Amino acid sequence: MPTQEMKYGEREIKEGQLITFPNPRIGRRYTIEISLPEFTCKCPFSGYPDFATIYISYIPDQKVVELKSIKLYINAYRDRYISHEESANQILDDFVDSCDPLWVKVRADFTPRGNVHTVVEVTSEKELS
Repeated sequence: MPTQEMKYGEREIKEGQLITFPNPRIGRRYTIEISLPEFTCKCPFSGYPDFATIYISYIPDQKVVELKSIKLYINAYRDRYISHEESANQILDDFVDSCDPLWVKVRADFTPRGNVHTVVEVTSEKELS
């Protein structure tokens, strides 16, 4: 069977990384809320797919995340074997590393499977000196 070439969307997802741009209102505290309703990953124990809506709320400092880049970043999880808890924490860590916000909350609201509904919420706040 011939090997199928990677599609352009798959390539963009694989190469995707969180991109930022300068905050247009440095010094003003405002909240940005992003929802990503098509998050998928795989259970590291069963291999079954897990589905969630990821909510990111943050107060930017110097940088703001570019929305297409976060879409591609989130799509890269679809073939990863990762727990609900680890996925929420990894998204938070990567977001903080890229954007360095004043405050951020990641809420991963997983679709019920087997009569179990899971919501994982993690936060980070910048220490100001």
